[in-house]
Amino acid sequence: MSARSAIDSARIPAHVAVIMDGNGRWAKKRGGLRIFGHQSAITAVRDTVEAAAELGVQYLTLYAFSTENWGRPKHEVMALMQLLVHTIRQETPTLLKNNIRLHAIGDISQLPDSCQRELAEAIELTAAGSRTTLVLALSYSGRWDLAQAARRLAEDVAAGKVAPAEVGEEKLAGYLTTAGIPDPELLIRTSGEQRISNFLLWQLAYTELYITELLWPDFRREHFYEAVLAYQRRERRFGKTSEQLTVS
Repeated sequence: MSARSAIDSARIPAHVAVIMDGNGRWAKKRGGLRIFGHQSAITAVRDTVEAAAELGVQYLTLYAFSTENWGRPKHEVMALMQLLVHTIRQETPTLLKNNIRLHAIGDISQLPDSCQRELAEAIELTAAGSRTTLVLALSYSGRWDLAQAARRLAEDVAAGKVAPAEVGEEKLAGYLTTAGIPDPELLIRTSGEQRISNFLLWQLAYTELYITELLWPDFRREHFYEAVLAYQRRERRFGKTSEQLTVS
């Protein structure tokens, strides 16, 4: 039985996040530059987005560019930014065709103006998409997200808009860049690395982790199905016992 046919359509995770890792190693194995790996990863992105939409995943968040990635060699960063512009422009018609809405989180102001323009235009054009929301994490890090949320919340407390007694988990979550988006139920990471790399630190508190040795450019829709099936085979207890879940 294929992974796709074994998936329970009634238990699809509402939000899946993906750390797309291994582009550089994939290219190195083939004697190419790192940017070759990034270019080759577009098919993996397209397959993953289409598979998520097909299954009914409401939110798919892709870790596309971290705050730490700005520290990479300048020529690689510039090539990545050019690739980002080209990919957004190229894929927007496909998003529209598939009724997929584009959203972005992160310190977008740090991106080159051309990237900001293409991103803003694509977000506006796809705003009516209701099938799946594709969230691109760009110039993003979990610590940055928490810091900006704490700063904005502190400003509102100082301005008298929020009472100190109101500050709690739910209130703080409303200041994160993911406000209004459910926390991921499944995180997929490629390349075998077993860490979350400063991604959605608050939001991943109870997320199921799925690690695959595949390098990102080799990831395809059937691998996404396998990850969802693995998620469905797990017992999510949220601190309770198995017996308590059975009773409830």
